[in-house]
Amino acid sequence: MLIFAHNLIKMSIHIEAKQDEIADFVLLPGDPLRAKHIAETLLTDAVCYNNVRGMLGFTGCYNGKRVSVQGTGMGLPSLMIYASELINDYKVKTLVRVGTCGGLLEDVELRDVIVAVSASTDSFSVARYFPGMTFAPTASFRLAQLAVENASELNIHVKAGNILSSDLFYHFPEEGDAYQLWRDYGTLAVEMESAGLYLLAARLKVEALSLLTVSDHLLTGEHVSAQERQFNFTNMTKLALSLAV
Repeated sequence: MLIFAHNLIKMSIHIEAKQDEIADFVLLPGDPLRAKHIAETLLTDAVCYNNVRGMLGFTGCYNGKRVSVQGTGMGLPSLMIYASELINDYKVKTLVRVGTCGGLLEDVELRDVIVAVSASTDSFSVARYFPGMTFAPTASFRLAQLAVENASELNIHVKAGNILSSDLFYHFPEEGDAYQLWRDYGTLAVEMESAGLYLLAARLKVEALSLLTVSDHLLTGEHVSAQERQFNFTNMTKLALSLAV
């Protein structure tokens, strides 16, 4: 059962929580309704601390550990707003994205869980800081290693490697296969946020990891339903929560 907090002191532009209402370990789903579902089904004593712009955030407990879950919206700019405020205004130390992605390689299957070791990107949100150079946004090694180890214990099969964080969801037909170049270099999947998260984590000296479930496949055309995307990716979320414990 969720408890909704009222009369909160606004501490940042987009998050209305008091200073002590957000844990130092935060899950970051893109969909705020997935944040609500995680809080309702996997956390105990969950309290809603944010409803600004409908971007829900909750804090509860998981196996005795205090955990928060905050929706971020879609795309690097949106995620970077929430991650920046969580880190700078609420002193969050560990951020784990729990999102969806599109499979790019033949051996990546629908509903696979991917540990994003690194996140290539076509986004200017990263390139703007490195004119004429290339930065490699990378996960926390400790978190990535722990995720792979915990997945084995939880009997969750994962694939680990490089993914692509793209600024575009749709491409014009005349572009052809926009992802073939990335396939040629072994990129597992495409999504829209992780490179921004890893950039902030590197700059602000916190730990970050993206765990992704394959919700559609860009080779086969397969995809899961919107309802399954929102409610049924429990393996990924349990794996993410195991990192807090």
